[in-house]
Amino acid sequence: MSGIYIHIPFCKQACHYCDFHFSTTHKKKEEMVQALVQEIHLRRAELADEPVETIYFGGGTPSILSTADVQQIIQAVYHCFEVIENPEITLEANPDDLSLAVLQLYKEMGINRLSIGVQSFFDDDLQLMNRAHSAAESWACLPIAQTLFDNITIDLIYGIPGMSLEKWQQNVQMALSLKIPHISSYALTVEPKTALHKMVSSGQVAQPSDQSAQEHFLYLTDALQAAGFIHYEISNFAREGYFSKNNSGYWLGKKYIGIGPSAHSYNGKMRSWNIANNSLYLKAIASGILPSESETLTFEDRYNEAIMTGLRTIWGVSLARIEAEFGIETLSHLQSQAQKYRDNGWLEIKEGQLVTTRAGKFMADGIASDLFLLHLK
Repeated sequence: MSGIYIHIPFCKQACHYCDFHFSTTHKKKEEMVQALVQEIHLRRAELADEPVETIYFGGGTPSILSTADVQQIIQAVYHCFEVIENPEITLEANPDDLSLAVLQLYKEMGINRLSIGVQSFFDDDLQLMNRAHSAAESWACLPIAQTLFDNITIDLIYGIPGMSLEKWQQNVQMALSLKIPHISSYALTVEPKTALHKMVSSGQVAQPSDQSAQEHFLYLTDALQAAGFIHYEISNFAREGYFSKNNSGYWLGKKYIGIGPSAHSYNGKMRSWNIANNSLYLKAIASGILPSESETLTFEDRYNEAIMTGLRTIWGVSLARIEAEFGIETLSHLQSQAQKYRDNGWLEIKEGQLVTTRAGKFMADGIASDLFLLHLK
């Protein structure tokens, strides 16, 4: 099975923390939709032996497109690829874009999973992040969406400067009150070349506190697990049966194609990515050229990815897999490097899987980088 990711590179306005590729100029939106369709046709041979299990509209803000545009892209995927019966089709949306009429059209065209960018239920947080919607719009759209869609996820951001633990607890409890089956939650990070970076550098906004972020994260994990959610990936929590098939495919090493400017693809051996420039992307696609670069993953790359993705998930890192794919010497390296984290209670071995503990989850990326294979031959 494989997946198709479609990057919609447009937003109403720029969130202060975002470093994804997007444009707030929409003059070439219709031309972009046609280019996305054309790229799908150009790449129709890439998954000849892999049925498509998931279709994911990300961005940017996919809900900024007209429903006719979204339907045209879905139809192109079905025309060019073998798609399984009842695939997971996810669309990321902002609360201010979701009316009952739009939601009904989404459902009619086969979209069966919504990812709604709530981020916070407090207007002051949304204003700090320069979100386009209000807390009232989140509260208004979610009950309407639930009348049509069972499979909904919302995003929440923690570690916002000035956000107390009590306020974060209220955010989490409000999310739980909605009985949404999936929640994705991320720490606010200050990325280079973003408005937030400039605001922090100038002293306009305080630097996010790692200690506060960790407190928020630990409360989040405890509260959601107590409510019956499974913490299946560092930033993702779901009730049984509601894991994201699209994202799980990334973490489990399945093949996927990324359509659109800046989108990435993976075929098991190579990784490629499209140019992150709308004008150059449009020009290349119009000439029948794929504007992408690629790299063949080295032995070290494949091992490091197995460690990074494994430690972020409930499935962990299979020691048997490491030995089978990378050899006994590499397994010995992993066990040696991991021992100090087992000793301090951040890692443990369960049924042959190396997994992070509750205490280690917040540090998973840092632990993984220390386990990476750099110069071992």
